Amino acid sequence: MTDITLANVKDFVGQSLGASDWVDVDQLRINQFAECTGDQQWIHVDIERARKESPFGGTIAHGYLSLSLVAALAMKLGLAPRDASAVINYGLDKVRFITPVKAGERVRLQLALIGIEPKDNGQFLIKSKATLEIENNQSPALVAESLALIIP
Repeated sequence: MTDITLANVKDFVGQSLGASDWVDVDQLRINQFAECTGDQQWIHVDIERARKESPFGGTIAHGYLSLSLVAALAMKLGLAPRDASAVINYGLDKVRFITPVKAGERVRLQLALIGIEPKDNGQFLIKSKATLEIENNQSPALVAESLALIIP
């Protein structure tokens, strides 16, 4: 985990913050996400139909399930300055879903801090490049530019 503080955060611009631990994206997680969001599309939750009809040979995670992992994994990598009062998910500048995550695969986050933008009252935005990798796959699940508002 990176030791970012309010005083040294600028030193990390252009730097990789490393890779997170691997996270299992199993069918239970996919089903729970489907239940929570109401997105019950068969390609995510109907194992038999997906095995027969899906071009992926089985169920896949929702793209937004994969995207939802980014913020928590970024925090585990130390993106948030440890002495900040609060860190708020501010949004995304760009997201590309590149490769579907098949049920049972593992993913991890590669994260790089790519910019800082000052805001009012000493607050600032951290922009990071988030790449969600799939284990044993050359192509990532997604690449996103994410924004976090830092409140000192």
